[in-house]
Amino acid sequence: MSLEVVDLGRLPYADAYAVQTATLDRVLASRDSASPLTGVILTVEHDPVITVSRRAGAADHIITSRDTLAQMGIAVEETDRGGDITYHGPGQQVVYPILDLNALNLGLHAYMRLLEQAVIDTCTEFGVPAQRDASATGVWVPIDPRSSRTVAGESESNSPTLAKVCAMGVRVRRWISMHGLAINVRTDLRHFATIVPCGLHGRPVCSLESLLGAGAPTLPEVRSVLVRTLQGSIERQREHTVAERARRA
Repeated sequence: MSLEVVDLGRLPYADAYAVQTATLDRVLASRDSASPLTGVILTVEHDPVITVSRRAGAADHIITSRDTLAQMGIAVEETDRGGDITYHGPGQQVVYPILDLNALNLGLHAYMRLLEQAVIDTCTEFGVPAQRDASATGVWVPIDPRSSRTVAGESESNSPTLAKVCAMGVRVRRWISMHGLAINVRTDLRHFATIVPCGLHGRPVCSLESLLGAGAPTLPEVRSVLVRTLQGSIERQREHTVAERARRA
């Protein structure tokens, strides 16, 4: 089985979604072939867009008028991923792993934890102490809201809190994954103020740039580390699955 990596550059959300669905169909068609695909990792940077899931009430978390959003150059798109509402835009690294979770013997919970760990490991490589939050999917960084001037959103208290550096939302069809993660590298955090990110009130959003300042990595640097980390995690899972199935045969 093979794992491909394709960088789509910068694309509108709808165009990238079309690539996702076509890639999913290709991975699915290869499942019973002589050369099955483990999957394809798509990387992309989006034009400014708010994506709203089909979850009841998600659209209510847009807190800026559509006219103002249009003036800001921010589109609004419905999406079929899980989760609630988020923002994508320049300076944010989006990764869509289109993976055969059946071939990898990965349930949805384990898959989400794999994605989170890949982002945590990537942030650690750049000196950012990222972590999980047991109450919310994604990757978070502890901040002091009293001293941070570049974090979007307001904490509900002045005590140290967790700010989201990476949002996640997926969909699975025939046990092949779509959508994925978005890590804020040098993102314009002011755009997150147009929504309630992920529908979580009082939870701030940060970027590697807001945390590291001028020393923040570039988008290509983050993409390289994140893809390498993901590839390693997926390959280890594949090898474990192959060995486990051989043992049971």
